[in-house]
Amino acid sequence: MRLVLQAFSGSIAIHIVYFVGMMLVSYIKTRNYKPDFTSAWDNVETLQSEEVFNKANSPFLYLFTLVGGAVICGIIIFTYKTLFN
Repeated sequence: MRLVLQAFSGSIAIHIVYFVGMMLVSYIKTRNYKPDFTSAWDNVETLQSEEVFNKANSPFLYLFTLVGGAVICGIIIFTYKTLFN
């Protein structure tokens, strides 16, 4: 049972690092963005006349990655304990 808790806590930590990293990268890109109005004025394009619809990922995908990450972390912890103990 301890191995399962360690594996899930490792997977949760990996997911937290991923989400915080994505937010940090987005914040830095937004903070450093400086639009160039002079060259944009010279390069005028017409707007699109049709809409584009994209498919969004299901939130259950993160549940599957959490469980998959826990399985991988569990395998790593198990092999580490068997090799070095």
